[in-house]
Amino acid sequence: MSAPTEESHEPNFALLVLPESTPASIYGLYEVFQSVGRDWEILTGEKPTGGRIRARIVAKDGTPPPSRFGVSITPHEGLGNPDVVIVSDLAFPPDWDPRGQWPAEAAWLRERYAAGAMICSVCTGTVMLAEAGLLDGHTVTTHWAIVELMKRYYPSVELAPQRILTPSGEGGRIVTSGGASAWADLALHLVARFSSGTEAVRAAKIFLLGDHSEGQLPFAGARRPQRHDDAVVAEVQSWIADNYRTENPVAVMARRSGLSPRTFARRFRAATGYAPIDYVQTLRIEEAKQLLETEKSAVDAIAFDVGYEDPNSFRRLFKRMVGVTPARYRQRFARIAAPAGDS
Repeated sequence: MSAPTEESHEPNFALLVLPESTPASIYGLYEVFQSVGRDWEILTGEKPTGGRIRARIVAKDGTPPPSRFGVSITPHEGLGNPDVVIVSDLAFPPDWDPRGQWPAEAAWLRERYAAGAMICSVCTGTVMLAEAGLLDGHTVTTHWAIVELMKRYYPSVELAPQRILTPSGEGGRIVTSGGASAWADLALHLVARFSSGTEAVRAAKIFLLGDHSEGQLPFAGARRPQRHDDAVVAEVQSWIADNYRTENPVAVMARRSGLSPRTFARRFRAATGYAPIDYVQTLRIEEAKQLLETEKSAVDAIAFDVGYEDPNSFRRLFKRMVGVTPARYRQRFARIAAPAGDS
């Protein structure tokens, strides 16, 4: 399938509710998808780099199914014709027999897949895809606790439970994910595929999706510039946005303002909330972060590209401001920007 990423088409994602569905992943996925192309601009002022995603919670007949989990999940609408269907994790005992369950929903999944849609699962939701007959002959992942159940009832499915995310099928249109928290990996994969890699990284930063062992700094973006009516400072901000690589940028900014360095520094901080040097360093480091996320250039080359002649000084500043080294930052976020299965 050619993923519907054209600017003229806002992809429709359906989060399928079944009696066994658990609410955490459904609502988590819904919130992430709704944020794409919207929340990062609200937080930082940076424009979207990809399209929005229309996410809806759906169920047969558009009504809440009886919940075996104890929490009712209210759908927006009936099954419809989405571009992507996601079956979240399902709560059932390990000795449960899933055969013959969900006949209407299973038929709908087969119909949507035949029409070119992408079909995805979270955790034990893999069982639903297997029951629909979509996984025969494919390599998929699922929660380790139901491996034996899958082998018993769906022996034609190739299991790879050591994996977290596994695209398979024609054009990678079947995507399975491992444990219940793997909904986050699936969400970022789909955002990168249907919006943009940059939007996927932004979603990871907004919701702090990923490794938390190094704290919150690696996820943080530059705060949204505060509004002001100082025309002199605004002109300097406009200039430095395109010229942050300039040598001794603060001195040049002060000269362009026509003010003494001391007066300029005071007015700039009053207008923006930043000292001039902190503002320039923030611009440079944010640009370096984007290059590390999307480019394969060496760290030394990126340091030079954003205005630092001494790569060691750049590394020290980056670690102080971001909390990790440039190499570690790239390791964390470059894989998010490229959907799984992409080279």
